[in-house]
Amino acid sequence: MAHLLPLRVFLSSQTQETPSKPLKLSKRSNNHKTSISTAKKGLLSPSHKMHKLNLEVSPHRAVSAVRLMRIEFGGAFADLLNEKGKGSGDNEMGYVERTLGFRTRDLDDRDLRLVTDIVGGTIRWRRYLDHLIGSLCHDESMFRSMEPLLLQILRIGFYEIVKLNMPPYAVVDENVKLAKVALRPGAGNMVNGILRKLVLVKENNSLPLPKLEGDSRAQARALATLYSHPVWMVRRWTKYLGQEEAILLMMWNNSDPSFSLRANAAKGITRDDLVMQLNSLKVPHEVSLHLDDFVRVKIGLQNVIRAGLLKEGLCSVQDESAGLVVSVVDPQPGEDIIDCCAAPGGKTLYMASRLRGKGKVHAIDINKGRLRILKETAKLQKVDGVVDTVHADLRTFAENSPMKSGKVLLDAPCSGLGVLSKRADLRWNRRLEDIEQLKNLQDELLDAASTLVSSGGVLIYGTCSIDPEENEDRVEAFLVRHPEFRIDPVNRYVPSDFVTKQGFYFSDPVKHSLDGAFAARLVRTL
Repeated sequence: MAHLLPLRVFLSSQTQETPSKPLKLSKRSNNHKTSISTAKKGLLSPSHKMHKLNLEVSPHRAVSAVRLMRIEFGGAFADLLNEKGKGSGDNEMGYVERTLGFRTRDLDDRDLRLVTDIVGGTIRWRRYLDHLIGSLCHDESMFRSMEPLLLQILRIGFYEIVKLNMPPYAVVDENVKLAKVALRPGAGNMVNGILRKLVLVKENNSLPLPKLEGDSRAQARALATLYSHPVWMVRRWTKYLGQEEAILLMMWNNSDPSFSLRANAAKGITRDDLVMQLNSLKVPHEVSLHLDDFVRVKIGLQNVIRAGLLKEGLCSVQDESAGLVVSVVDPQPGEDIIDCCAAPGGKTLYMASRLRGKGKVHAIDINKGRLRILKETAKLQKVDGVVDTVHADLRTFAENSPMKSGKVLLDAPCSGLGVLSKRADLRWNRRLEDIEQLKNLQDELLDAASTLVSSGGVLIYGTCSIDPEENEDRVEAFLVRHPEFRIDPVNRYVPSDFVTKQGFYFSDPVKHSLDGAFAARLVRTL
């Protein structure tokens, strides 16, 4: 999961916590101080208190609007809400109170599901929704100068009408009410006018969408709007996959994500035990076809969280694609394994559980805070006896440490282009320039990790990217620099369906309905 960290964390060898993204407000906010000054206080000043209760405003819409503001301007991740409606620390309704100046009624289970659906969906479809909103405004300047909170309310309304097919006039009424209370009556009137235009064009089946025509650049721009991705991603995927496969990939990224649960064998929990728990919670599930400890869940994860299964360390949320990378490592009891970019530790903990109390996983990471969480989770899952955390920049550590191992995993920081279904916000936070910087970093980390591999040992290079320049190309370049390594085909460790012609592991989101992931086994021959 190294992609979750900002790139700048890995480009520095200094000890530091992950910095939060600074509050950045676009020029559209300059002429409207009401929402911005309040939002700024709400995002940055937890001590700011309001006590006004408004029972008329829809709570899931108020929470969704504030959450979208936090994600776009405050750097919060588009993660799941837990059973108390908490996001990144504080109560969601507390954020509403501090940002909008009032509270609504508490969120119930239905509200929580709607917040998750609306926030995730609105982020995924942001480019598409903004195109529609801009097309239905009086002119482009009206859209460009729109204050952020008003834009979020419109995005929510457009998403509810176009993608969720909610009763349109109820959506109009509720979002107008939110705009009037959170901003001012005039803002409500604007929301009313624009949403009613949308209802009319939708009923007439005449949504103002671009046509797929013209040269490759024009088609890429149209596809970027129709499937709501950055243009550079569309062009890149069309180049590597072809247009048809690129469209299927974007459709997958826009679909509701499924999650996998890993039964924690270190606590004596088998997959059958986990299945019994899910049955008692009435959570629909499917057992993994690829991994004995994994169960796939499409809906009902909130029930699992509420029941305390994660909190008690009985299971973990981990995609099967990540579990298969651990299969490529093939941890065996008694082995010493070095995990080079370990935090937040999903693969570390799974490898540790497979050691069955014998051996050691040395978890190295540059981020002290995330290592602390890894250590706490290892204790919770009862694998702390075989997990050793090392706070260091891998490049410095490799130069100065005599440590060697027969198995070294480098789960490298990457673009995260394989996990865009789960990380809805990531597509808007990545730039083409990031790929080039990451490639250089991946090369440096590979070189460093290779020095930790003992003679006859294996270096496993993995990413959660689907981009060949971060995957196959990095391995090819590494082998040119390091002829003492050779490719060890992974067909002995994962199902043949995941094995590429070059002998690498690759999880294809469209083909396998899992997150995208890559891994290569490289054996040191000298």
